[in-house]
Amino acid sequence: MLIRCVWTGKKADQIEYDRYVRYPGGRKTFSYRRMNELHPERVLQLAVKRMLPKNKLGRNMLLKLKIYAGDQHPHAAQQPKTLSWN
Repeated sequence: MLIRCVWTGKKADQIEYDRYVRYPGGRKTFSYRRMNELHPERVLQLAVKRMLPKNKLGRNMLLKLKIYAGDQHPHAAQQPKTLSWN
């Protein structure tokens, strides 16, 4: 899957993603630009997660979502198509 999104201005540096590891001072923030370099599939996964309902149904729906950063995946029999954003 090709994940590509074009931002105008400083949005790529201003949009932030948070992680918290439950220790004092354990909050880490990443900009969109840095997160897309490290984990491009996680950007799309978090976007879908924020659109789903915040209950047990939404968590179960998110478990069914499969996102792969490269061309290699174990679902070749299903003949998936590449998704590209302009």
